[in-house]
Amino acid sequence: MTTVSDGEDAKVHDVSSALEYWPAPPPWGWTADDLDHLPSEGLDGEPDLFTHVELIDGALVFAAPQRRLHQLLVRGLTERLDAQAPAAMTAVHRMDVKLGDRTRPCPDVMLIDAEAGADMSRTFYAAREVHLVVEIVSPESVERDRKLKPGRYAEAGIPHFWRVEEHDGRPVVYVYERDPATGAYTPTGIHHGRLAVQVPFPIEVDLDQLVK
Repeated sequence: MTTVSDGEDAKVHDVSSALEYWPAPPPWGWTADDLDHLPSEGLDGEPDLFTHVELIDGALVFAAPQRRLHQLLVRGLTERLDAQAPAAMTAVHRMDVKLGDRTRPCPDVMLIDAEAGADMSRTFYAAREVHLVVEIVSPESVERDRKLKPGRYAEAGIPHFWRVEEHDGRPVVYVYERDPATGAYTPTGIHHGRLAVQVPFPIEVDLDQLVK
């Protein structure tokens, strides 16, 4: 269900009425809450069309097929972060974070409050529940992962962001920390072979082992 307000004139639309305009967006635009009500299949029976979709500034973004390297990095980073996290935090992968009414990305990996992670009914987390976002860059996501998404995560107040890229078949992690004075991310290191940081808690990862 979508509520659109123009002054005092508020209108409510459901997803089925929005899909009547498909593949164009509805005139009132997509909202973060719409993602919970999209069908899994496309209107012409395309399997799982809406299963892996993000909302960025009101636009639906569909995930490209995942490479094996990407899968290994997602799984490996999630396991290692979860194993080293304090009791108050837990690592999750491929879960949404709601950054506003019109932005709901699905990061590759996140560190969230353990209390939020224990709720099995959740389909997304609020930015205030997220401590770290990790995006693994794919050929089709370069612009989003390098430029667009980090800005949105920082604006929402998420304190830590990692961008993972591939160089000669090996992962390289670019680490950023949010500067509370500017509200923007500041680079704090580029990690090859081995990642070692002290925030949001002491973390050590043998990066090369993630893809073996």
